[in-house]
Amino acid sequence: MKILRVISSMHPSNGGPCQGIRNATPYFDKSGITTEVVCMDDPDTSYPVTDNFTIFKVGNGKTSYQYQPKLLKWLKQHIEKYDFVIVHGLWQYHNLAVYKAIRSLRKQQYVPKVVIMPHGMLDPYFQKAADRKWKALRNQWVWEFIEKKCINQTDAVFFTCEEEMRLAATTFKKYNPKKVCNVGYGIQRPPENNITLKEEFYKNCPTAEGKKYFLFLSRIHEKKGVDLLIKAYNQLCVEGSDFPDLVIAGPTESDYAKEMIQLAVNNPKIHFPGMLSGKSKWGAFYNCEAYFLPSHQENFGIAIVEAMACKKPVLITKNVNIWTEIHEGGGGWVVSLEENNALKNVLSEIIEQSDENLEMKGLKAFETYLNKFDIDACANKYIQTLKNI
Repeated sequence: MKILRVISSMHPSNGGPCQGIRNATPYFDKSGITTEVVCMDDPDTSYPVTDNFTIFKVGNGKTSYQYQPKLLKWLKQHIEKYDFVIVHGLWQYHNLAVYKAIRSLRKQQYVPKVVIMPHGMLDPYFQKAADRKWKALRNQWVWEFIEKKCINQTDAVFFTCEEEMRLAATTFKKYNPKKVCNVGYGIQRPPENNITLKEEFYKNCPTAEGKKYFLFLSRIHEKKGVDLLIKAYNQLCVEGSDFPDLVIAGPTESDYAKEMIQLAVNNPKIHFPGMLSGKSKWGAFYNCEAYFLPSHQENFGIAIVEAMACKKPVLITKNVNIWTEIHEGGGGWVVSLEENNALKNVLSEIIEQSDENLEMKGLKAFETYLNKFDIDACANKYIQTLKNI
């Protein structure tokens, strides 16, 4: 079996979907399934990771829609070589390009099966958020003229969890996919903890060396609730300071990230090491007290599960689609952002936890990871679901 994954970008800074591909591909290889990727990165782009599978880069797209006609040309030339085409994400040109390429094959005897993975992009949050009015209008237009037919005519739509699948059906009218499946989502086991990981982390964040700290590790973006976290933490620091520092790890080049650095400028207990990857990322996870992601919307949250795999308790919100699994497993705290001071109150509660209680909660988080999010079981479920569409 040969799979083509189509995604706008494979650069690790673009978040979960490209990391999900990297997590799953070795397990597909074990099952004799070849994975190749085509994306709209510049051919000269290099990634800060090593990939053991083929990635075709057709060139950067234009505008936020990422229009790149070379992608359609490439697909028409190569798409017949594959058994399955899996499209990752919506609202950009790569989805329409696959739709057009498949239509060009309709009169031929063989047409590969097509699956779309929205990765949370059908969540009603994106149509209702107050700061997304223009984007919501754009999405409504794109839905009516493009995405609706892509979704409804694909062979199946794959979701990463039950909550994502449930919410997707509530966002747009005339949503009628042929088949929907919850295939789950998982991550590989992290490397074993060792002193090298800690040293690599402190090379990137020397101001936190020798200190206990809480960790936020994700894109520094409005959606992630970084401002809420910094404000709540700053308020607690005014009331006292005998508790762990806060490390906010993520790319710092954006205007929003610079605003967040300015928001924390008077608090020496908050550290911004930039984006962490490889050994320094795992060192950050293994040596933190707990992981925080107070997001306004999160389809899955790979970094959340990475923290759990490192036996760390997690603080998330009810806007993270795997919150039920985490709550039931007892490996973290779940906050409703609609409640006043809820985040500050939970942070205060975490600060009061003993080391033993945090460790116990971390072990429960690890058990939840093994039971729900281990990549081996999730990849097997994904493969079996593919074979049945």
